[in-house]
Amino acid sequence: MPGARRSLASPVVSGVLCPCGSPRAAGAATAPGAEGGGGSAGPCGRSLCEASEQDRRLRALFQKLDVNRDGALCIHDLAVGLGRLGLHRTELDLLKIVKAGDKDLDGQLDFEEFVHYLQDHEKKLRLVFKSLDKKNDGRIDAQEIVQSLRDLGVKISEQQAEKILKSMDKNGTMTIDWNEWRDYHLLHPVENIPEIILYWKHSTIFDVGENLTVPDEFTVEERQTGMWWRHLVAGGGAGAVSRTCTAPLDRLKVLMQVHASRSNNMCIVGGFTQMIREGGPRSLWRGNGINVLKIAPESAIKFMAYEQIKRFIGTDQEMLRIHERLLAGSLAGAIAQSSIYPMEVLKTRMALRKTGQYSGMLDCAKNILSKEGMAAFYKGYIPNMLGIIPYAGIDLAVYETLKNAWLQRYAVNSADPGVFVLLACGTISSTCGQLASYPLALVRTRMQAQASVEGAPEVTMRGLFKHILKTEGAFGLYRGLAPNFMKVIPAVSISYVVYENLKMTLGVQSR
Repeated sequence: MPGARRSLASPVVSGVLCPCGSPRAAGAATAPGAEGGGGSAGPCGRSLCEASEQDRRLRALFQKLDVNRDGALCIHDLAVGLGRLGLHRTELDLLKIVKAGDKDLDGQLDFEEFVHYLQDHEKKLRLVFKSLDKKNDGRIDAQEIVQSLRDLGVKISEQQAEKILKSMDKNGTMTIDWNEWRDYHLLHPVENIPEIILYWKHSTIFDVGENLTVPDEFTVEERQTGMWWRHLVAGGGAGAVSRTCTAPLDRLKVLMQVHASRSNNMCIVGGFTQMIREGGPRSLWRGNGINVLKIAPESAIKFMAYEQIKRFIGTDQEMLRIHERLLAGSLAGAIAQSSIYPMEVLKTRMALRKTGQYSGMLDCAKNILSKEGMAAFYKGYIPNMLGIIPYAGIDLAVYETLKNAWLQRYAVNSADPGVFVLLACGTISSTCGQLASYPLALVRTRMQAQASVEGAPEVTMRGLFKHILKTEGAFGLYRGLAPNFMKVIPAVSISYVVYENLKMTLGVQSR
């Protein structure tokens, strides 16, 4: 009987959180139990918010769900326990709940993991509710559901929206308040809220010269309206301007990676002086042309490869989970880098060239091809591929950690972090990613720079690592790190400003 089922579900989940819906009296959910309880009032002014009462309710709910009484909730416990309470979930939904809360990866939720999951989940639900509540009156009606789904690229009729409302509406008002919304969704997995994705774009905004980040996710609406390519074009234009503005520091980094040693200790001021003395101020931008040119093919190939790999993974979700994003992003990065890698070698050779050595990019390419053969265009390929995983992995992990920390602590009414938070998170994560992969990037650059001499033995990645460690120590693997880090903040700042302006020019609406 639907009515009986609803009456069973309602008191359980309603008791899980303070009835006021306060964002964090004690965080999340409480279990069913006593109706009152003494003690000092919480943020809502009601004694139900008291921590000891909430803990008792949580434990009561946990014990109701812990069918086999072993102190942990497995998928079977949740299926049976929630079924008894009138909350029927599919096995896939239950698996997602366990996966989301299972911190020690033992396949089940202990009490602390269960509480943490509910707290985190309620936070996400509040953000979704706020984004659906277009009128900002604390209630969601059929028109708001239609409009919100249309924004995400899903078209439904008002009659269909009313059916959705009826499934959640307990009091027959044909509107849903926060408590009804939370009661219905609390023990139902919600992941990758599009509202969060819209505000927290990373790889399309930030360009620090190394295009090894995992591609951004796009919502259904962005894909269907063609906004995705506008984002990519805006990101590419921002990268071109950013790389051009920071090109002198990038060229200095390459020179220090290749030529600096214990006997030739090149400093930043000395490096700039040497470049200007050898080729004049224009020489500071050597290698920038090819560096800008490769943005478009690399971004396009990476995006297309990422979308194809997502289909191959065959996930049932519109948006990928973190480990799936890392896998798909790393493979897409490897495909893109393999496709444009000869341009990487050309960029290094152009940056290191002497005045008058080559008349341009084509002359440089012809020279390498005639003297060293096609294989020269793939020098340093292996360390470059190996560098993708630490860079992309750490960049993504740090960015997601910082994003989630901000959402947990500060996101109450919106998932919008503001410019400063977005820039800070992007800068920190990109810097960490670069730091982790820098030794591999240095070895790659040195291998790219070494012209093949007929009859001479080829330099290997392993041999070069050994040579650097033997002659220069571990510090030798971080030559050029200072100018590399010096360009991060200006590169990120310029990228963001240009990206936002290009978005407006291309008609991308900021939310």
